[in-house]
Amino acid sequence: MQPFENFRLASYVYAYYLENATPDTIRRDLDFYAQYVPLGKVYLETHRALVDIPEEKMRAFKRVFEERGIKVAGGITCTVKVGEAKPAIYDTFCFSDPAHRAELLRLTRYTASLFDEFILDDFFFSSCKCEMCIAQKGKRSWARFKLDQLEAFSREMVAAAREVNPRCRVIIKYPNWYESYQETGYGPGRQKDIFDGVYTGTESRRSNYDGQHLQRYQSYSLVRLLENTAPGRNGGGWIDMGGASGNLSIYLEQAELTLFAKARELMMFNFASMVDNPALAALGVDLRRLDRILGQLGEPVGVSTYEPHDSDGEDQLINYIGMCGIPLEPVPYFDETAPVVFLTQNSAYDEAVVEKLEKYVREGGIAVVTSGFVRATMDRGITDLTSVRPTDRKVSGTRYQLTNQNVSTHNVHVADESATFTVLNHKNNATWYDVLLHVNDFSTAVMTEDYYGRGFLYILNIPDNFGDLYRLPKDVVGAIAKNFARRGKMFLSASPRVCLFTYDNDTFGVLNLNEFKQPAEIVLLGDEFVGFEDLESGRRVTEPVRVNPGPRRWGDCATFRPEPVEKVYELPVFPGSFRFFRLLRAD
Repeated sequence: MQPFENFRLASYVYAYYLENATPDTIRRDLDFYAQYVPLGKVYLETHRALVDIPEEKMRAFKRVFEERGIKVAGGITCTVKVGEAKPAIYDTFCFSDPAHRAELLRLTRYTASLFDEFILDDFFFSSCKCEMCIAQKGKRSWARFKLDQLEAFSREMVAAAREVNPRCRVIIKYPNWYESYQETGYGPGRQKDIFDGVYTGTESRRSNYDGQHLQRYQSYSLVRLLENTAPGRNGGGWIDMGGASGNLSIYLEQAELTLFAKARELMMFNFASMVDNPALAALGVDLRRLDRILGQLGEPVGVSTYEPHDSDGEDQLINYIGMCGIPLEPVPYFDETAPVVFLTQNSAYDEAVVEKLEKYVREGGIAVVTSGFVRATMDRGITDLTSVRPTDRKVSGTRYQLTNQNVSTHNVHVADESATFTVLNHKNNATWYDVLLHVNDFSTAVMTEDYYGRGFLYILNIPDNFGDLYRLPKDVVGAIAKNFARRGKMFLSASPRVCLFTYDNDTFGVLNLNEFKQPAEIVLLGDEFVGFEDLESGRRVTEPVRVNPGPRRWGDCATFRPEPVEKVYELPVFPGSFRFFRLLRAD
């Protein structure tokens, strides 16, 4: 079976399987794989919990995979029982305990002696708060202590591997719960320069029964964030059946979103769970289709979304926004060259962020910030840019009005379910309101607009329950998306849970994660493009269903702000499916 052209398929072979395996059982299981997918690489785990794989067995297993032309690397899961029980979730190592440190260094040296590369499964963190940890922490916060501790041990671990095998590459896999990294010692900003590469946990699974608030867009966004953290050294994305076994589509979506983000490798966890599993056949078909599409896509682009290392605040919010059809490009720095930037409460972790924002907007930039960002920076200068002031009052409703001052149609749209927003006080005509929520002769802004210098500042009101964003009507989502797309080529006007992915070669894709067909429209901005072509079928869409009204002199204004023409095209995307397109340029 021919390998994939645009990515490599890998599998993690965990120690529980290898403990009872023989070369013959592995050959039999590889025969099953060979029916459906071209397996290009495996990671053989030397240790997990109470299981260690002896050297003789591991070398024999390596030979079996290598006989099939499959590349082989190692793996370690950092869970253990050493000495007295520790107050640590998942029995992760205590890096304050000399016995624990010595044991992990032993496993590191052992694994490096067998492999020229190995990966750390996503248990290389510390949740321990034993007496040793409390004593060593001192006056530092737990986050600062864990970050310092894991940074130091990371250096020690990589050095230990190189002592045994100077060629050994050590890869750290980061889990999907990125907003919590710092509290357990994961520090990509520090560790990216210690380890030889990083890997991305893209197991988004189900969002409705999950304490992590994971949204499926996370399988895309985290690949992009870690790629921008360690450019060229993000090895791939890691998916698994856990939490998705009851819905095969959710499992396949993990793979699709990971590869939409241009991951170089797709890791299946785990090898044993896919043997005799019909999901492997479905995955094989899906990956062949994806491979044909991926070769036609450029590099991902989107709204520059500032996620500083070690930050938290509006946890996982960007993935709710991504699920509302706004293509994002998460970066760990403030990109002053971006045409549009998006800042959340996480961005406020940067003490100088308001100074950067003020300079950026004043010089002509367009910024969208959340109500959480405004609240977090009230005493740091944000009040110089806007009259908006968050209050402690809440209001719930279903009626929304679109009141963009430059293109004002005063549309009213009614949602099926109410959403609850913080009341944002603002001073009329000092700040304008592009989207309003109306309730019983009262209104509050859902999105505001401020002129500042040569640029614009938009404030997006975020509900306390981020899931309330999914209750917004299609045209309200489109009005919000339009402000994110200023100076762009297009925006998506669709019901929530329809995702848009954009690339630097005029290609784009749409994934509909709704259970039923939803109306969706692509709005092309300006005269540069006259429609789009399906990358698979070649079908062209060149007739817009309408052209939106352009800017006009509003009220007693003397002028109006020029805006590109908006051509609206119906987008054919069915539930649980994706399509990719190429924009057609005007002759």
